Parts: sequence; structure tokens; C-alpha cells
Amino acid sequence: MPSNDVRILLKAAVPTAAVGAIAAVVSGVVAGGKGAIGAIVATLVVVLFMGIGLYVLQRTAKSLPHLFQAMGLMLYAAQILLLFIFMAAFKNTTLFNPKAFAITLVVSTLAWIAAQTRAHMKSKILYVEPESTGEKPEKTGRSS
Repeated sequence: MPSNDVRILLKAAVPTAAVGAIAAVVSGVVAGGKGAIGAIVATLVVVLFMGIGLYVLQRTAKSLPHLFQAMGLMLYAAQILLLFIFMAAFKNTTLFNPKAFAITLVVSTLAWIAAQTRAHMKSKILYVEPESTGEKPEKTGRSS
């Protein structure tokens, strides 16, 4: 992964992890140990799903730039669908508190999207990669 992509990934993952830690503490106080476990699992799921999605999107941008926008839309739709499926699959679990899990999942997803948007807006990404051939271009205009 290029360094710019790693920076965007870190700038999205760190705030999401911080939101998840706060949610785990709040869930632990409100719902006990199972609430804290639910919040931690939800945060890990969001970081994993969104991190893999960002990686796939960056690989697509490098190899198939003409599909970048369509791939981005499809990827975000698939991620949200997978998060809903994950939430529905663990709706009646006894491993952790499902309400703490669901709330943390939504809040962590929103935190990831906000942090990734901010990181992308603050980054300086070249729209066109300059070619470095090592040769000087020929003069094509009038000479004075």
C-alpha cells in the first residue's frame, strides 16, 4: 500500500477505535461485561470491514481507474449490507449484549465514514501522476 493510503487508513481507524473504546466503557457501565464485549466486537467488525474495503478500493483505483467510481459505490453498498447481515445474525446472541453491539456498530461506522472523509479531504493527492522520463521536453514556442 502506498504511504498516502496507509495515512488515510490510519486516520480513519484510530478515531474509530477511540469511539469504540468510549462505547465499550459506556456499554460496560450501562449493560455490564456483556455490553463491553458487544461494543468491542462491533468496533473490530467495523474496522475490519471498512479497512478491507478501503484496501480493495485503493487496489481498484490503481489497476482499473475507469471502474473506480462504480466500484466505490458498490463497495459501500456491500459494506452496509454486510453490516446489517452481521447485525441480524447476532440479534439474539447470548455472547454479548445485542443492543450495545448494534449501537456501537452504527456509531463506529459513522465515525469511520466521517474520519475517512476528513482524511481524504485533508490529503494532497495528485490527480495525474507525472511521468519522469529524465529527458527535457523540446521547446515548441517562439524563442526571444
